Amino acid sequence: MTTRTMVESIRECLRQEMELDERVMVLGEDVGRLGGVFRATEGLLDRFGGERVVDMPVAEGAIVGAGIGLAISGLRPVVEIQFLGFGHQAFHQIGQQAARLRYRSQGRYGVPLVIRAPFGGGVRTPEMHSDAFEALYAHAPGLTVVAPATAYDAKGMLAEAIASDDPVLFLEPLKGYRLVRDDVPDERYRVGFGKARVVRQGDDVTLVAWSAAIAVAERAADELAAGGIGAEVVDLRSLVPLDTDTVRDSVARTGRVAIVQEAPFTGGFAAELTATIQQECFYELEAPILRITAPDTPYPLAGVEDLYVPDVDRVVAEVGALMAVPA
Repeated sequence: MTTRTMVESIRECLRQEMELDERVMVLGEDVGRLGGVFRATEGLLDRFGGERVVDMPVAEGAIVGAGIGLAISGLRPVVEIQFLGFGHQAFHQIGQQAARLRYRSQGRYGVPLVIRAPFGGGVRTPEMHSDAFEALYAHAPGLTVVAPATAYDAKGMLAEAIASDDPVLFLEPLKGYRLVRDDVPDERYRVGFGKARVVRQGDDVTLVAWSAAIAVAERAADELAAGGIGAEVVDLRSLVPLDTDTVRDSVARTGRVAIVQEAPFTGGFAAELTATIQQECFYELEAPILRITAPDTPYPLAGVEDLYVPDVDRVVAEVGALMAVPA
């Protein structure tokens, strides 16, 4: 067991999986000599050579399209998109080609492709770099969408993604690459998809989040506890498949729920969760379902970023108001 950052865990997983299976390769912008924009692939070119670590042009659609071709040819490519905000260039390949190929071929072809992409704010990147478009991809049938919040989950879930015979969008929190740090086994292991993690137990309200928002929810839960409010924090881990059982059990017990996301309000994944909870827990709810999100505006300039992404103070204030709603 070693204490690792999230980016170290991702790099370790890639190295181990490439050592085990020569079909695993990585490709993307600057993944070779530079080691990736966040150094997640650093050292892999020297270790595995240019045939398995391939620098690609600045053309996200071409990168993912090449990954699809390699995948249906028998390899297991791991594609890096430098920022999910650039993913629109590749959406046709991801949502309409990779995700549908098994269905369209009546099961003849799977696409064992992993698409790694950082997303979310907190690091003062220019506009279009920090957008949280996870809901857009969760809406594409056939695509698995996962968003780990810990270094442990990042290594185990990436190994699970590489082993999958179907395409996986692996979302990595920009802010968490080097801030998130926890104990990670040195050996290989997998963390399966579709099982949420109860980060903290509480009886009064459920906070549901994923990726970087988990750290915000945890700190908010600490402050709420100081005020006598017991907040349970649920980390979804994967959006597709979604662990509705864990969410339902928690909300049915607490009666109140707040969903925290970095994406704008309208049409975000929190809206999907709200509909699911309303359907599954209608008679247990003691107050309206609360969504704590970014506003319905484009991602702002770095100087006002803190006003855009939900922070601890805002979560505490809005959950406090939720608790004041009569049952």
